Amino acid sequence: MATTELLIKNVRVVRPDDAEGTEPALTDIAVNDGTITRVAPGLPGDDAATVVDGRGLLAFPGVVDAHQHWGIYNELAADTRTESRASAQGGVTAALTYMRTGQYYLNKGGPYREFFPEVLAAAQGNAYIDYAFHLAPMMAEHIDEIPYLVQEHGVTSFKIFMFYGSHGLHGRSTSQSDFLMTPPDERYDLAHFEFVMRGIQKAREELGDYAEHLSLSLHCETAEIMTAYTKLVERDGSLSGLRAYSASRPPHSEGLAVTIASYLAHETGLPNINLLHLSSEKALDAALTMGRAFPHIDFRREVTVGHLLADVDTAHGLGGKVNPPLRDRDDVEALWRHVLAGDVDWVVSDHACCKDEMKFGSDRDDIFLAKSGFGGAEYLLPGLVGEGTKRGLSLQRAAQLTSWNPAKRYGLLNKGTIAEGYDADIALVDPDASWTVRAADSESTQEYTPFEGFAMSAKVTDTFVRGNHVYADGRITGDPVGRYLHRGR
Repeated sequence: MATTELLIKNVRVVRPDDAEGTEPALTDIAVNDGTITRVAPGLPGDDAATVVDGRGLLAFPGVVDAHQHWGIYNELAADTRTESRASAQGGVTAALTYMRTGQYYLNKGGPYREFFPEVLAAAQGNAYIDYAFHLAPMMAEHIDEIPYLVQEHGVTSFKIFMFYGSHGLHGRSTSQSDFLMTPPDERYDLAHFEFVMRGIQKAREELGDYAEHLSLSLHCETAEIMTAYTKLVERDGSLSGLRAYSASRPPHSEGLAVTIASYLAHETGLPNINLLHLSSEKALDAALTMGRAFPHIDFRREVTVGHLLADVDTAHGLGGKVNPPLRDRDDVEALWRHVLAGDVDWVVSDHACCKDEMKFGSDRDDIFLAKSGFGGAEYLLPGLVGEGTKRGLSLQRAAQLTSWNPAKRYGLLNKGTIAEGYDADIALVDPDASWTVRAADSESTQEYTPFEGFAMSAKVTDTFVRGNHVYADGRITGDPVGRYLHRGR
């Protein structure tokens, strides 16, 4: 009987803890029961049930994509299936997807004790990769439920959408209470954000075993600035498309929101703060300034692969509408400088599949009628490795940004590296492949991509989720094997 279930031979293993610039050595990876049992050269293949020749490719730790949105625009069960397939194409082996009550997603309000089991039931059995959920406390009752969510469901990360208090998902909104499906006598405002922080900090104090991994993430944009600038842009009329949308949600709106969120963290004593999808030099500058102002707060800074690859001019059409917006090329270059300087903690996709019929309004040329968000997990690892390598990003740093750092922050204790005892989550990457992005090649149900026609210089060839070969030879293989991840213990 075979003593090894899976043996991946002849791969160059990229470890996030190796010295930067280290040339990965050719080695083999042995796997049993979904766990890596040995990483060493010359492992014998005669006692392995399955042997995969890695062909000298790079073996990255499977990507922990810490920012996705399954079910935001499509039925959750179906979205879980198709978008997890697309994720595997990009080397993603674990997705952390945001979920909240209110319009979109399940289109219902109420307590998470009733809502979240429905979410788990819809996703179960449909994912090709492992997954977990960040949850957003939208009303006072949700804050009270935080200890229950932590202990019962292993939810260790929570979110605030700072602009939802008086601005809609896609633009102006006349009734936030209806949109958020919150009690009419409650406000989703700065005071609520403060109370969310206090609730999470209280849970950290009461649930010591989870404290290290309990964190709050914030979408940092300022509603009042965006509302005013949207009117200015529309009244002026000289801008259109993605450039108009960026101007309507200007970078200083991000910087101001980062500053407010950071002071609230200081006031409430909540040390674990994640600043999401920072899109501009002003946003990064504010985040770094707040880090110096409040050194006792453990800020983590996130950037998306979309904001690193595309700008308002290069993105393919209005499908590139997203919050915060794609920016000018100067901001793209600034983000890369911060990535290379070590100021960014992880890179994500912010994947939100929005089909053509949902994305565009009756006027396909009006950016303000289009829905916000697009998919992109397929391009996460190849995009970062390909473009990053050209700019001097080390392979080890790429592994930290895509796997190790988010895994450790969010309590995925068995993920993040290729080493004995860790889950056998592995992405094989050809760093010399040349290919062109085509939406038609994606497993996502989204019919377009803002990256259409982009030239890529690295490609994921194989993806393993706990030793299951879910992506091989350019195709998804087998049945869904993804599991819900109970985090923090």
